[in-house]
Amino acid sequence: MAVTTVYGVLGSPIDHSLSPSMHNAAFKALDLDAQYHAFDVDGKRVEMAIRGAKALGFGGLNITFPLKEAALSLCNPDALSKRIGAVNTIDRGGAGFNTDGIGAVRALEEAGITVKDTTVLLLGAGGAAKAIAAQLLLDGARVLIANRTASRSLILARQMTAAIIDCGCGDVEAHGLVEIDRLLNEAQVLINATTVGMRGVLDGQTLVRSPQMHPGLVVFDIVYHPLVTPLLREARAAGAQTIDGVKMLVHQGAASFALWTALDPPVHIMEAAVRETLRRANRAENEDRL
Repeated sequence: MAVTTVYGVLGSPIDHSLSPSMHNAAFKALDLDAQYHAFDVDGKRVEMAIRGAKALGFGGLNITFPLKEAALSLCNPDALSKRIGAVNTIDRGGAGFNTDGIGAVRALEEAGITVKDTTVLLLGAGGAAKAIAAQLLLDGARVLIANRTASRSLILARQMTAAIIDCGCGDVEAHGLVEIDRLLNEAQVLINATTVGMRGVLDGQTLVRSPQMHPGLVVFDIVYHPLVTPLLREARAAGAQTIDGVKMLVHQGAASFALWTALDPPVHIMEAAVRETLRRANRAENEDRL
Protein backbone atom coordinates (compact mmCIF):
# COMPACT_ATOMS: atom_id res chain seq x y z
CA MET A 1 0.00 0.00 0.00
CA ALA A 2 1.32 3.45 -0.92
CA VAL A 3 2.30 5.72 1.96
CA THR A 4 0.96 9.27 1.85
CA THR A 5 3.74 11.87 2.06
CA VAL A 6 3.09 14.43 4.77
CA TYR A 7 4.18 18.07 4.69
CA GLY A 8 3.50 20.77 7.23
CA VAL A 9 3.94 24.27 8.55
CA LEU A 10 5.21 24.89 12.08
CA GLY A 11 4.41 28.06 14.02
CA SER A 12 2.35 29.55 16.82
CA PRO A 13 -0.38 30.66 16.52
CA ILE A 14 -1.04 28.70 13.34
CA ASP A 15 -4.81 28.42 12.95
CA HIS A 16 -4.80 31.38 10.54
CA SER A 17 -2.38 29.75 8.09
CA LEU A 18 -3.43 29.63 4.45
CA SER A 19 -0.63 27.22 3.53
CA PRO A 20 -2.67 24.00 3.96
CA SER A 21 -5.35 25.08 1.47
CA MET A 22 -2.69 26.32 -0.97
CA HIS A 23 -0.47 23.23 -0.92
CA ASN A 24 -3.26 20.67 -0.74
CA ALA A 25 -4.82 22.27 -3.83
CA ALA A 26 -1.46 21.87 -5.59
CA PHE A 27 -1.11 18.22 -4.55
CA LYS A 28 -4.62 17.51 -5.82
CA ALA A 29 -4.01 19.28 -9.13
CA LEU A 30 -0.89 17.22 -9.77
CA ASP A 31 -2.47 14.00 -8.48
CA LEU A 32 0.17 13.55 -5.77
CA ASP A 33 -0.43 11.27 -2.80
CA ALA A 34 0.44 13.94 -0.26
CA GLN A 35 -1.15 15.99 2.51
CA TYR A 36 -0.17 19.28 4.12
CA HIS A 37 -1.09 20.16 7.72
CA ALA A 38 -0.56 23.03 10.15
CA PHE A 39 1.11 22.23 13.49
CA ASP A 40 1.03 24.58 16.48
CA VAL A 41 4.61 24.53 17.76
CA ASP A 42 6.20 27.08 20.08
CA GLY A 43 9.87 27.92 20.47
CA LYS A 44 10.40 25.42 23.27
CA ARG A 45 9.36 22.51 21.05
CA VAL A 46 10.68 23.54 17.66
CA GLU A 47 13.77 21.33 17.81
CA MET A 48 11.70 18.27 18.75
CA ALA A 49 9.17 19.07 16.03
CA ILE A 50 11.76 19.40 13.25
CA ARG A 51 13.62 16.27 14.32
CA GLY A 52 10.33 14.39 14.67
CA ALA A 53 9.19 15.40 11.19
CA LYS A 54 12.46 14.14 9.73
CA ALA A 55 12.21 10.86 11.67
CA LEU A 56 8.65 10.36 10.43
CA GLY A 57 9.66 10.90 6.82
CA PHE A 58 7.90 14.20 6.16
CA GLY A 59 8.39 15.43 2.61
CA GLY A 60 9.22 18.92 3.85
CA LEU A 61 8.33 21.72 6.24
CA ASN A 62 7.48 25.38 6.18
CA ILE A 63 8.51 27.44 9.19
CA THR A 64 6.62 30.56 10.17
CA PHE A 65 6.38 33.03 13.06
CA PRO A 66 7.99 32.90 15.58
CA LEU A 67 10.32 30.04 14.63
CA LYS A 68 12.21 31.14 11.51
CA GLU A 69 15.34 32.31 13.32
CA ALA A 70 15.45 29.34 15.70
CA ALA A 71 15.09 26.90 12.80
CA LEU A 72 18.27 28.23 11.18
CA SER A 73 20.44 26.22 13.57
CA LEU A 74 18.27 23.10 13.23
CA CYS A 75 18.91 22.51 9.52
CA ASN A 76 21.60 22.98 6.89
CA PRO A 77 20.79 26.49 5.64
CA ASP A 78 21.82 27.73 2.20
CA ALA A 79 23.87 30.90 1.74
CA LEU A 80 20.85 33.18 1.34
CA SER A 81 19.20 31.89 4.52
CA LYS A 82 22.43 32.48 6.42
CA ARG A 83 22.52 36.07 5.15
CA ILE A 84 18.93 36.62 6.21
CA GLY A 85 19.34 34.78 9.50
CA ALA A 86 16.14 32.77 9.10
CA VAL A 87 14.63 29.86 7.18
CA ASN A 88 11.04 29.29 6.13
CA THR A 89 11.50 26.01 4.22
CA ILE A 90 13.21 22.73 5.10
CA ASP A 91 13.40 19.82 2.68
CA ARG A 92 13.33 16.09 3.37
CA GLY A 93 17.11 15.95 3.69
CA GLY A 94 17.30 18.76 6.24
CA ALA A 95 18.46 21.56 3.91
CA GLY A 96 17.08 24.98 4.81
CA PHE A 97 15.96 27.82 2.54
CA ASN A 98 14.23 31.18 2.73
CA THR A 99 11.71 31.74 -0.07
CA ASP A 100 10.12 34.94 1.30
CA GLY A 101 12.27 37.25 -0.79
CA ILE A 102 11.87 35.06 -3.85
CA GLY A 103 8.12 35.28 -3.38
CA ALA A 104 8.23 39.07 -3.33
CA VAL A 105 10.45 39.34 -6.40
CA ARG A 106 8.33 36.89 -8.39
CA ALA A 107 5.20 38.85 -7.46
CA LEU A 108 6.87 41.97 -8.87
CA GLU A 109 7.97 40.14 -12.01
CA GLU A 110 4.45 38.81 -12.56
CA ALA A 111 3.25 42.42 -12.45
CA GLY A 112 5.72 43.32 -15.20
CA ILE A 113 8.42 44.86 -13.01
CA THR A 114 12.07 44.31 -13.93
CA VAL A 115 13.84 44.30 -10.57
CA LYS A 116 17.36 45.00 -11.84
CA ASP A 117 18.22 48.72 -11.63
CA THR A 118 14.79 49.55 -10.17
CA THR A 119 14.64 51.82 -7.10
CA VAL A 120 12.51 50.17 -4.41
CA LEU A 121 11.35 51.94 -1.25
CA LEU A 122 11.01 49.23 1.40
CA LEU A 123 9.04 50.11 4.54
CA GLY A 124 10.12 48.20 7.63
CA ALA A 125 13.26 46.62 9.05
CA GLY A 126 12.00 43.35 10.52
CA GLY A 127 12.32 39.76 9.36
CA ALA A 128 10.14 40.12 6.26
CA ALA A 129 11.95 43.29 5.21
CA LYS A 130 15.31 41.56 5.65
CA ALA A 131 14.35 38.65 3.37
CA ILE A 132 12.88 40.93 0.73
CA ALA A 133 15.83 43.33 0.81
CA ALA A 134 18.33 40.50 0.43
CA GLN A 135 16.62 39.08 -2.66
CA LEU A 136 16.06 42.51 -4.23
CA LEU A 137 19.73 43.32 -3.82
CA LEU A 138 20.86 39.98 -5.21
CA ASP A 139 18.69 40.72 -8.24
CA GLY A 140 20.30 44.13 -8.74
CA ALA A 141 17.79 46.59 -7.30
CA ARG A 142 18.53 49.84 -5.49
CA VAL A 143 16.81 49.46 -2.11
CA LEU A 144 15.86 52.40 0.11
CA ILE A 145 15.00 51.05 3.56
CA ALA A 146 12.76 53.33 5.65
CA ASN A 147 11.62 52.60 9.19
CA ARG A 148 10.03 54.53 12.04
CA THR A 149 13.24 53.99 14.00
CA ALA A 150 15.98 55.09 11.62
CA SER A 151 18.64 53.23 13.59
CA ARG A 152 16.97 49.91 12.71
CA SER A 153 17.07 50.86 9.03
CA LEU A 154 20.78 51.53 9.40
CA ILE A 155 21.42 48.17 11.09
CA LEU A 156 19.59 46.32 8.33
CA ALA A 157 21.34 48.30 5.59
CA ARG A 158 24.73 47.49 7.10
CA GLN A 159 23.83 43.79 7.28
CA MET A 160 22.74 43.83 3.66
CA THR A 161 25.86 45.76 2.57
CA ALA A 162 28.07 43.12 4.15
CA ALA A 163 26.07 40.40 2.43
CA ILE A 164 26.26 41.87 -1.09
CA ILE A 165 29.91 42.99 -1.13
CA ASP A 166 31.02 39.69 -2.64
CA CYS A 167 28.42 39.58 -5.40
CA GLY A 168 28.70 43.21 -6.47
CA CYS A 169 24.93 43.44 -6.97
CA GLY A 170 22.38 46.12 -5.94
CA ASP A 171 22.75 49.15 -3.68
CA VAL A 172 21.14 49.79 -0.29
CA GLU A 173 20.46 52.95 1.75
CA ALA A 174 19.01 53.54 5.22
CA HIS A 175 16.44 56.26 5.99
CA GLY A 176 13.80 57.28 8.50
CA LEU A 177 10.12 57.73 7.68
CA VAL A 178 10.55 61.50 8.02
CA GLU A 179 12.19 61.37 4.58
CA ILE A 180 9.33 59.49 2.96
CA ASP A 181 8.11 62.21 0.59
CA ARG A 182 11.54 62.60 -1.03
CA LEU A 183 12.08 58.84 -1.14
CA LEU A 184 8.72 58.28 -2.86
CA ASN A 185 9.71 60.70 -5.59
CA GLU A 186 12.83 58.61 -6.26
CA ALA A 187 11.14 55.20 -6.11
CA GLN A 188 9.49 53.21 -8.88
CA VAL A 189 8.24 50.59 -6.40
CA LEU A 190 6.94 50.92 -2.83
CA ILE A 191 6.79 47.77 -0.66
CA ASN A 192 5.15 47.71 2.75
CA ALA A 193 6.95 45.01 4.78
CA THR A 194 5.42 46.10 8.10
CA THR A 195 2.21 44.97 9.83
CA VAL A 196 0.64 48.42 9.50
CA GLY A 197 -2.87 47.96 8.08
CA MET A 198 -3.17 44.31 9.11
CA ARG A 199 -6.58 43.32 10.46
CA GLY A 200 -6.51 42.99 14.22
CA VAL A 201 -3.12 44.70 14.53
CA LEU A 202 -3.25 48.23 13.10
CA ASP A 203 -6.69 48.31 11.47
CA GLY A 204 -7.29 51.13 9.04
CA GLN A 205 -3.81 52.59 9.27
CA THR A 206 -1.27 53.29 6.54
CA LEU A 207 2.19 54.82 6.42
CA VAL A 208 1.62 56.49 3.04
CA ARG A 209 -1.34 58.47 1.70
CA SER A 210 -2.41 59.03 -1.90
CA PRO A 211 -1.20 62.68 -2.18
CA GLN A 212 2.34 61.43 -1.50
CA MET A 213 2.25 58.93 -4.38
CA HIS A 214 2.74 59.42 -8.11
CA PRO A 215 0.78 57.57 -10.85
CA GLY A 216 3.86 55.72 -12.11
CA LEU A 217 4.45 54.12 -8.72
CA VAL A 218 3.90 50.38 -8.14
CA VAL A 219 2.60 49.76 -4.61
CA PHE A 220 3.01 46.30 -3.11
CA ASP A 221 1.64 45.47 0.35
CA ILE A 222 2.72 42.10 1.76
CA VAL A 223 -0.23 42.19 4.20
CA TYR A 224 -3.04 39.99 2.84
CA HIS A 225 -5.67 40.28 5.58
CA PRO A 226 -7.51 42.42 4.66
CA LEU A 227 -6.91 41.74 0.99
CA VAL A 228 -7.34 45.41 0.09
CA THR A 229 -5.34 47.21 2.75
CA PRO A 230 -5.57 50.93 3.55
CA LEU A 231 -2.27 51.41 1.68
CA LEU A 232 -3.63 49.75 -1.46
CA ARG A 233 -6.81 51.87 -1.30
CA GLU A 234 -4.65 55.00 -1.13
CA ALA A 235 -2.55 53.74 -4.03
CA ARG A 236 -5.60 53.13 -6.21
CA ALA A 237 -6.84 56.64 -5.43
CA ALA A 238 -3.50 57.98 -6.66
CA GLY A 239 -3.69 55.97 -9.89
CA ALA A 240 -0.79 53.72 -8.91
CA GLN A 241 -0.47 50.07 -9.87
CA THR A 242 -1.12 47.75 -6.91
CA ILE A 243 -0.03 44.25 -5.86
CA ASP A 244 -1.71 42.55 -2.90
CA GLY A 245 -0.10 40.30 -0.30
CA VAL A 246 -1.57 37.09 -1.68
CA LYS A 247 0.91 37.28 -4.54
CA MET A 248 3.95 37.04 -2.25
CA LEU A 249 2.33 34.34 -0.13
CA VAL A 250 1.60 32.20 -3.18
CA HIS A 251 4.96 32.67 -4.87
CA GLN A 252 6.96 31.90 -1.73
CA GLY A 253 4.80 28.80 -1.26
CA ALA A 254 5.32 27.81 -4.88
CA ALA A 255 9.09 28.11 -4.42
CA SER A 256 8.87 25.81 -1.37
CA PHE A 257 6.76 23.35 -3.35
CA ALA A 258 9.35 23.21 -6.13
CA LEU A 259 12.17 22.62 -3.63
CA TRP A 260 10.29 19.71 -2.05
CA THR A 261 8.98 18.00 -5.17
CA ALA A 262 11.25 19.11 -8.06
CA LEU A 263 7.99 19.77 -9.96
CA ASP A 264 6.60 22.92 -11.53
CA PRO A 265 4.04 24.24 -9.02
CA PRO A 266 0.52 25.03 -10.28
CA VAL A 267 0.76 28.66 -9.19
CA HIS A 268 -2.64 29.78 -10.47
CA ILE A 269 -4.39 26.91 -8.70
CA MET A 270 -2.54 27.70 -5.49
CA GLU A 271 -3.54 31.36 -5.74
CA ALA A 272 -7.18 30.50 -6.43
CA ALA A 273 -7.25 28.27 -3.33
CA VAL A 274 -5.83 31.04 -1.14
CA ARG A 275 -8.26 33.65 -2.44
CA GLU A 276 -11.23 31.33 -1.95
CA THR A 277 -10.14 30.58 1.62
CA LEU A 278 -9.85 34.30 2.32
CA ARG A 279 -13.28 34.96 0.81
CA ARG A 280 -14.82 32.32 3.07
CA ALA A 281 -13.07 33.76 6.12
CA ASN A 282 -14.29 37.26 5.28
CA ARG A 283 -17.86 36.03 4.85
CA ALA A 284 -17.71 34.29 8.21
CA GLU A 285 -16.35 37.42 9.90
CA ASN A 286 -19.08 39.57 8.38
CA GLU A 287 -21.78 37.12 9.51
CA ASP A 288 -20.36 37.16 13.04
CA ARG A 289 -20.72 40.94 13.13
CA LEU A 290 -24.44 40.77 12.24
